Amino acid sequence: MALLTAEHITKQYGSRTIIEDINIHLEKGEIVSLLGVSGSGKTTLFHVLSGLTEPQKGKVVLGGEDITGKPGRISYMLQKDLLFQHKKIIDNVSLPLVLKGVKKEEARAKASPYFAEFGLEGTQNQYPTQLSGGMRQRAALLRTYLSSTGVALLDEPFSALDTITKTSIQKWYLQVMQHIDLSTLFITHDIDEAILLSDRIYILSGQPGRISHEIVIREPKPRRDDFNLSPEFLEYKKDILSKLN
Repeated sequence: MALLTAEHITKQYGSRTIIEDINIHLEKGEIVSLLGVSGSGKTTLFHVLSGLTEPQKGKVVLGGEDITGKPGRISYMLQKDLLFQHKKIIDNVSLPLVLKGVKKEEARAKASPYFAEFGLEGTQNQYPTQLSGGMRQRAALLRTYLSSTGVALLDEPFSALDTITKTSIQKWYLQVMQHIDLSTLFITHDIDEAILLSDRIYILSGQPGRISHEIVIREPKPRRDDFNLSPEFLEYKKDILSKLN
């Protein structure tokens, strides 16, 4: 049984159908990307998966439980890091634990061991304005991880970073995913990013948006350093471009 499934999801706003008959799944430990042009319904699907909105048809199943329309079961990270500027990094990342009723000092103690894992050691008592963009995204990812029950939805989390920082954090993310128990659905417009990070890629196309293709990336992880320069990478990219067009 897949860890997470979306079964025959159709979502309308008024008379307009945004996504139609969407079927996707996520296995334990996978990174799966949703790739498509703007307006194809990727964010709408995430809103349904996270329980922020209910579909007209279909259901969302997590670990065998129907969670359709039930927020708080799956953690959701938006493009912006949304860190509170007046809170220290330790309090930003441990906030999900506090919201679940854990006392502040206990929440800090539970969050602290992960700072080294996420490359944030030494930032606990700093404020968001003191961190680079890449470090802020690491903090936001740690907060997302601490709020998760094994599944995270990431909506273009690296899109605001410069190219060098983005490449670095992509490699880091693949490394850290080998050590933490987290499965990820990932929205991106970046074909290179989808190929580098994903085990599988769903292509969402049309209006209303439908899953038109599923592509399996067979390159083993961790990916070799020159994978993005390899003939295999270029073949994946040409295949995806042909399907998007």
